[in-house]
Amino acid sequence: MNNFDAQDYHILVVDDDHLILRMVGDALEDAGFQVVTHLSGEAALKHIKRHGLPHLAVVDINMPFGMDGFEFCEAVHQFSDLPIIMLTAVDADETIINALDYHVEDYITKPFSPGELGARVRRVLRRIGDFSYTLDPITKVDEQLAVDFGNQRIFIADNVISLTPTENKLLHILMRNAGHTVTSEFIVRRLWPYDTIPDDRLRVYIHRLRHKIEQTPKKPKYIISQRGIGYIFVI
Repeated sequence: MNNFDAQDYHILVVDDDHLILRMVGDALEDAGFQVVTHLSGEAALKHIKRHGLPHLAVVDINMPFGMDGFEFCEAVHQFSDLPIIMLTAVDADETIINALDYHVEDYITKPFSPGELGARVRRVLRRIGDFSYTLDPITKVDEQLAVDFGNQRIFIADNVISLTPTENKLLHILMRNAGHTVTSEFIVRRLWPYDTIPDDRLRVYIHRLRHKIEQTPKKPKYIISQRGIGYIFVI
């Protein structure tokens, strides 16, 4: 990401306030990003299932007429590792700590500076990983493999194979960092932020995912182990 080009990145904005939604959308578009806005978490999730995952979401906490920001985070993080920035008027320490510990990459309180918002989005995108593929409803890896993250399934040749939410999220983490080794510690922290995980739990999910995406799981083409370090998704 040394040559950062905002036009390459799709940002999803979720806020039930029409004015704030337009302000945030305009600020991010002015910063060069491609932006989609929705007035509810439910509508945003439907958008993801239909159009694929964005690179990042900016989400309000308090949306009283449907799922709130935390509920949206929990729903989308069941099946993906979508990075999220919380944008809200709530500035209570307990809420901020809870958000940063378990849900989001950053937290911005209202009122906000459009320049600061753009800078924080760029900072998170630089840190979280470099998705080497175009984010579309169907993400094509090669002639053999394609992935539909929004609907938790893969396409192997002419076959459609469902993924569990955890398998889908694991594949999202690996593909987002395609070509780079991702440490086991990082993967575990992203998959199970609330739990203390036995050492072999990640290996079990890697094993299961390989059996779904690899033609020869014992000689994997896509998910390669880096002994004692982690895994790399080969492109």
